[in-house]
Amino acid sequence: MDEDRPTPGIAEELSPGLRRVLADNPSPMTYWGTNTYLVGTRDIAVIDPGPDDAAHLAAILGALDTGQRVSHVLVTHSHVDHSPLAHRLARETGAQVHGFGLSHAGRSAIMTQLAASGLEDAGEGVDAGFAPDVALSDGMVIEAEGWALEALWTPGHLGNHMAFAVGDTVFCGDLVMGWASSLVAPPDGDLTDFMASCRRLRIRGAKVFHSGHGAPIQDPMGRLDWLLAHREGREASILDALRDGPADAQSLARRVYTDTPVALLGAAARNVLAHLIDLHGRNLVAPDGNLTATSRFELL
Repeated sequence: MDEDRPTPGIAEELSPGLRRVLADNPSPMTYWGTNTYLVGTRDIAVIDPGPDDAAHLAAILGALDTGQRVSHVLVTHSHVDHSPLAHRLARETGAQVHGFGLSHAGRSAIMTQLAASGLEDAGEGVDAGFAPDVALSDGMVIEAEGWALEALWTPGHLGNHMAFAVGDTVFCGDLVMGWASSLVAPPDGDLTDFMASCRRLRIRGAKVFHSGHGAPIQDPMGRLDWLLAHREGREASILDALRDGPADAQSLARRVYTDTPVALLGAAARNVLAHLIDLHGRNLVAPDGNLTATSRFELL
């Protein structure tokens, strides 16, 4: 674990009007835990309340100073490390929960088709019961005394993923992280959407990203460039492997992820599948029959 990990449960000021409270849920998927952000000095927007944990709820409420109230609860996406505490916090404070929609909202047509064909969730932990009180649309502005946040629909990691922008700061959820590349695992994750969302943020520009996990990203444009190049490099490796003949995601993962432990090859295969689906959508590869998780693909 990073030696600079904040102390869970303690509100730490990151900049004027912005504090972070770390949930105590570290793991290989969450790094040092989920970052919950408190935006504002009087009316407080809570971004990503985190897991349904009584101690974390108490820490969020305990961070409120005299005269402050939680006016809005905002959720970047409905994975179990981000959204389950949202409605409990809303009940305690009288605020409403804002998010893009239900957990499967925003899924692309091809991912909906794959899910219907039996491809199960990737195991990252979807909050199946999540339902916002207020459904946000792309570009909607949420505002209260002292702040205004623009909601940006940024699917890719999950179909209902939102980012929230204020000035030159973006709360980017799990779309961009400074300590690892984001997981994109069908049918929840869609690489075509992920790349488009990253490019959108790259064009928009920002001076700092506050991610769902890890430290603030002080060079967000450089990080986006790295993420895009990383995915493009992985794509090139997959296409190169397919020059030897048709193959499925599992066998390609074994060839492309040569340093990956056997226990993680299942996750690697989902990542390769995400690339194959994207390549199929761009008419660069084709499956042998209907598109499924076990299809063999060949170059076009």
